[in-house]
Amino acid sequence: MMIDRLITTFDTGLRTLFAQPVASRARPDGNTEEAPLSTAEKNQAAALMRINHVGEVCAQALYSGQAFVSRDATIVNALKQAATEETDHLAWCEGRIHELGGRKSLLNPLWYVGSFGLGTVAGLLGDRWNLGFLAETEKQVEAHLASHLEVLSPADHKTRKIVAQMQADEREHADTAHQLGGVALPIPVQFGMKFASKIMTKTAYYV
Repeated sequence: MMIDRLITTFDTGLRTLFAQPVASRARPDGNTEEAPLSTAEKNQAAALMRINHVGEVCAQALYSGQAFVSRDATIVNALKQAATEETDHLAWCEGRIHELGGRKSLLNPLWYVGSFGLGTVAGLLGDRWNLGFLAETEKQVEAHLASHLEVLSPADHKTRKIVAQMQADEREHADTAHQLGGVALPIPVQFGMKFASKIMTKTAYYV
């Protein structure tokens, strides 16, 4: 029923923005000792993990918007599975941010609302485009995480292990979307998504 979907969707938003996320999997860095890092290295790692945390907030919103309008049970289940793993990422990022002495983005509610709207629009375009949007999003996030691994301190094994596992999960989500019938998005749309992502990452690094 529509009322049930509305309640579930609203609850997802509240939990993403205001509740303590609980991971279903152990943190990838759980058995890794904290390395001595300089203040600059900690600050950079915290800022990068804040960006990643924003990305996970956006992912929850995107999946929620897409699932809200999709009528294909297989696709809805795939979105829910991806959202569960993104909740792991959300918890891992938040925990690591606190360990590094950082904070979450002050603009998370704004990121969530905007991403939910994009997810809803993608879902309304039809399942093939919905899945294509999901695949392209995950592809760009995977590349984005790879760039973080290039600049994180080599000594920061804890942060690097978290980012590496997130990257592997995003790649799997993209592959699943393609297997379910997702189509490649038009080049202008891909560039538009990259441009919006750059604005988000540049802003989230500081705010």
